Amino acid sequence: MASPPLPTTLAEAHKRGWDELDIVLVSGDAYVDHPAFGIALLARVLEATGFRVGVLSQPNWRSAEPFRALGRPRLLFGIGAGNVDSMLAHYTPRRRKRHDDPFSPGGQAGQRPDRATAVYAQRCREAYKGVPVVIGGIEASLRRLAHWDHWSRTIRPSMLASSKADLLVYGMGERALLDVARCLDEGGTIKDLRGRPGTCHLLGKHDVPPAGAKQLPSYEELRDRPRQLAEATRGQAHQDHPGGLPLLQRHGDRTLVHAPPEPPATTEDMDRWYALPFTRKEHPGLRGKVPALETVRWSVTTHRGCFGGCSFCSLAEHQGRHVVCRSQGSILAELRRLSEERSFPGTISDVGGPSADMYGLGCNDDEREAACRRRSCLHPRICPHLLTDHRPWVGLLRAARVLPRVRHVRVSSGVRMDLLLRHPEALEELARHHVGGQLKVAPEHDRSNPLAAMRKYPPGILGHFKRSFDEASRRADKRQFLVPYLICGHPGTTAEDMAHLAQEMERLGFRPRQVQDFTPTPMTLSTAQHVSGIDPLTRKEVAPVRGDKARDEQRAIVQWFLPQYSKQGEGALRNLGFGDVIRGQRRRPEPRERSHDRGRGRERPPRRRKRDR
Repeated sequence: MASPPLPTTLAEAHKRGWDELDIVLVSGDAYVDHPAFGIALLARVLEATGFRVGVLSQPNWRSAEPFRALGRPRLLFGIGAGNVDSMLAHYTPRRRKRHDDPFSPGGQAGQRPDRATAVYAQRCREAYKGVPVVIGGIEASLRRLAHWDHWSRTIRPSMLASSKADLLVYGMGERALLDVARCLDEGGTIKDLRGRPGTCHLLGKHDVPPAGAKQLPSYEELRDRPRQLAEATRGQAHQDHPGGLPLLQRHGDRTLVHAPPEPPATTEDMDRWYALPFTRKEHPGLRGKVPALETVRWSVTTHRGCFGGCSFCSLAEHQGRHVVCRSQGSILAELRRLSEERSFPGTISDVGGPSADMYGLGCNDDEREAACRRRSCLHPRICPHLLTDHRPWVGLLRAARVLPRVRHVRVSSGVRMDLLLRHPEALEELARHHVGGQLKVAPEHDRSNPLAAMRKYPPGILGHFKRSFDEASRRADKRQFLVPYLICGHPGTTAEDMAHLAQEMERLGFRPRQVQDFTPTPMTLSTAQHVSGIDPLTRKEVAPVRGDKARDEQRAIVQWFLPQYSKQGEGALRNLGFGDVIRGQRRRPEPRERSHDRGRGRERPPRRRKRDR
């Protein structure tokens, strides 16, 4: 049973009988009371523990006055930029301003500042001096150490230093923030929380750092010699587990102390948090719908974390390398609640997580897992100790689709091709019942050097998976298609590699629309490769792709068939000796797009015949 959303004004707080709030959470997103929105999940977890919580969503940052809207909080301000780094929300990989923001009412852009976490923290300190300020969320989490900032093309200091906050909580943060609130409620101070797993703090000039900690290159060293970012990333990556050493990084005359990550959440934690009484709607005070909600309104999160370890992905740095799953009972209970809503359309849009088919998978030995230091369970080959049995996932999908009022259960999160190929029965089940015409997969490339730098699949796996998926779809008497996601401009990728990729796409019958420019986001291995030209883990040279001209050429080569890229792409392919790609694809007509996908680059499957419907 849903309960009213948390107050966003003092008037709403007074209706609950609250004279003051314990905690004020500030978010760069519009307030949507749905568990897919981080601020809503944190607010409900704190509320369930007995704290009086209010939410300031997208406050006007140009003065401190809007930050006084909920009064002086008794315990702390908790601050996050939103579900997406504010710079990614505002700018494309080419540093062009975006014209919309799906996390704002009406999709309106410009409702949060650049580097929102730091700006909000400073305004909170202005509004109420002496109130502890705790920052977190994905922006602070990935910028917790000195990092490369793609948009200013410089090394920037830790977000903790630039925001002047009292504490930084990294990772998903539910338990850490709850511990902070309890400590302050019991009369403790922020200093009592120093060294807590999953947090970072700054020492004063004369404070003594913890013994046995590992020293990283300082902010000033990285600023003056960016190639040192490879060594800093290597040091952080080797200690990125609950048993790791604390990390130290100098910022001027102060030292940042980075405590090891906290242990992963448990299934019981996840079940309890996702059972909280969310309304799953926008706050009624918002002016306009929030587009991001529409994509997840009828979806359910089954797990968090990813053991894939892709170099360019920051997900493991935030959610963790261990996959933590909800119980089947918890997931089915949420699905039942969804199906009982009057507006339920009959289709669950997604049952999944970072990779849908990782549900129920993990190490077969808890002790071995605790001691394991592998960054990926799948690269360069699947670990023999990884449980890859897809029966828990298949059982969950079968149970979900027989619920009352549920006509379809889709898997839209994307899947790991290497894992599904090990279990043909799971692929068969997916193709027969849970694909809405198109299945997203992410090969990213099909050449050895780029794939090694990305720490992705071996070459040729897309072709193998496509054959298996096509055969399973034929047996199910369904016309369904794969949508491959590709990356151009990643370190280690040459124009010739992209030409080989274009040739492979032609051979497999794809005209790839989902091609993204590599974006050097903070803390990833790929970003260190891009800045330093060195793979942090292997210390081998990796040639970065720098400059918009080189990126444009790579995109044009693999998407030469699009009008805006045809002249450059065709010329490059001929110069590289791949003119046969053009001749081969010329013979195939350009597929039309679905009307609602125009501009998004998705392929439309051919129209099904009446007997197929």
